[in-house]
Formats: sequence, structure tokens, C-alpha cells
Amino acid sequence: MTTAHDIDWPAVLADRLTTTSPDVLRELLATFIHTLMGAEADALCGAGYGPRSSERTNSRNGYRHRQFDTRAGSLDLAI
Repeated sequence: MTTAHDIDWPAVLADRLTTTSPDVLRELLATFIHTLMGAEADALCGAGYGPRSSERTNSRNGYRHRQFDTRAGSLDLAI
């Protein structure tokens, strides 16, 4: 999973704003939420997604899709 440091936010925002999709806000919100959840999982596991580490305290076992209702509409999130 990409971490917050791997994402070029100005490029992502410029790309989303130039493509005139009615779901721009929902896509940006979903990307932001996925990034936050990934960072939290990295912190809880003690290592990033994929690499083996002796400091790892936990492991990830996949994702499940859940609906998250917001003012911008329902988002399908992989948590």
C-alpha cells in the first residue's frame, strides 16, 4: 500500500481537478481515508505492508469491503 510519503499530493489533486468527474470529492476522500488507515496499520504492525521485520508485532490478513456513509455520499472502503 502507498504511504502518505509516497503520494505526490499536488499531482493527485491537479489530476483529480482536471478530470471533471462528479465524484471528485468522494474519490479524494476515499484516497485520504485509505492512506490514513494504511498508516495506522503500519504503526500497529511495527512495519510497512509486505516487508519482513524482526520488530513486526502483528500481521495483516487482508481486507473486507465496508460502506462508509459521509455527507459526500457512500464510500466503498477496503478496511
